[in-house]
Amino acid sequence: MEAALRAHVETWRPYTMLYVGLVGLAGAFLAAGGGPVPPAALLGAWLAPTLGWIAGHYGGDYFDRRLDAGAKPHRPIPSGRMAAGTALAAMIACAAAGGVVALLVNWRTVLVVGAALGLGIGYSKAFKPRGLSGNLARGSLTALVLVFGTMMVVPLPPLALLPVAGVFWLHDTASNLVGTLRDVDGDRDAGYRTFPVRHGVGAALLAVAIASGFWLALAALAPLTRQAAAGPAAATAFWALLACSAALAAAALVRLAVSPRPLPARVALAAHEVLAVERVILAGAFVGLAAGPAIALAAVVPCALVTLLTQGAMRSRYEFGSAALGR
Repeated sequence: MEAALRAHVETWRPYTMLYVGLVGLAGAFLAAGGGPVPPAALLGAWLAPTLGWIAGHYGGDYFDRRLDAGAKPHRPIPSGRMAAGTALAAMIACAAAGGVVALLVNWRTVLVVGAALGLGIGYSKAFKPRGLSGNLARGSLTALVLVFGTMMVVPLPPLALLPVAGVFWLHDTASNLVGTLRDVDGDRDAGYRTFPVRHGVGAALLAVAIASGFWLALAALAPLTRQAAAGPAAATAFWALLACSAALAAAALVRLAVSPRPLPARVALAAHEVLAVERVILAGAFVGLAAGPAIALAAVVPCALVTLLTQGAMRSRYEFGSAALGR
């Protein structure tokens, strides 16, 4: 029982799943334009995307089980600690539960949920091994979470907030591209034609830098939107958190740029670990812009701490297996 529970927690990736809920909350607060947000809307904005994110991890591990059997046999499914059918059933259950939560708050979100489900499956089954299209598909899921969060407060997403969705699309496209850098050899051996496999690490880092420049520029325009205006204190919180986010993203990119070639997998993972914390801060910046510094800090600090602690306890082992114990 304990081994099975640990296998499920590993599949959830606790160091990633808090972030997506924050993006949903940012969408809800932004859509409210500084006004009150009903508790049910906040719960829906956090819970439904989180359940969907966990469903995506179950599905990703299910669809990647043959790749993992060769490259990462220590993971739950290839190691035998979780049956493939269990992962598939858990994916369906989590996706269904998230869909029910969404429908209870706003039935129109069925279109967003359906699009996210299709893109998630498409990412694992088709886009992931096909270069930049896989990274763009993965990034679009987070953009949809922002859109979904707005629809927990208003019937349809405000057009003025679509650039904010673009921030998360570009950001997570870049983050996912960094994530592929730690699996270049395994992806190449398995026939996965990811962007680094096709074009090399240098080209991948250039693409990350370009996407990062665009998401930062879009984010800097966010205070100009009517929905985002929530007073001087909120603007100060936004700029402080955005600056912190940008600094961490730049530090991760610089570390990758100056590292030796071929790029060590552990260096690539360490850079992505920085981005896992950085994106929590980025989501918190938009929470702060709409809801003020107190709520932003109340959301960011515990989520960042949990991300740091769970990464330290779980992530290397999940990526590299028992070899991680020797680091």
